[in-house]
Amino acid sequence: MDCIFCKIIANKLPSYKVYEDDDFFAFLDIRPLNPGHTLVIPKRHYRWVWDMENIGAYFELVKKIANAQKQALKTDYIVQLVFGEEVEHAHVWLIPRHENDGHSGGIDLKNIKKLSKEEMQETADKIKSKL
Repeated sequence: MDCIFCKIIANKLPSYKVYEDDDFFAFLDIRPLNPGHTLVIPKRHYRWVWDMENIGAYFELVKKIANAQKQALKTDYIVQLVFGEEVEHAHVWLIPRHENDGHSGGIDLKNIKKLSKEEMQETADKIKSKL
């Protein structure tokens, strides 16, 4: 397959991994809308989230990661988005929100934050430490 997420799962492309088990993988978005913006994906390639056989387990993990983000990044506000248009592999975005984060009135998809590799790794480590 020529799927970027499948390549990340197979370690053919680097990522800032937050979580991995036999069925799921979570990593930081390299174009974060806020620090800690995490993608949660199934390891098996599904086109749409709604096609997944074990969707309950998937959303239990989404909840677990969102709660870890809340603790690690000191916010009670995590936005969940399910688009699926930009990469044809089922995924959920978890975006931490903070006051004055540049997304007033809702998430602005053009408001991408520039973070260093060190900041990305530090953020991934913070989230992992709360899982």
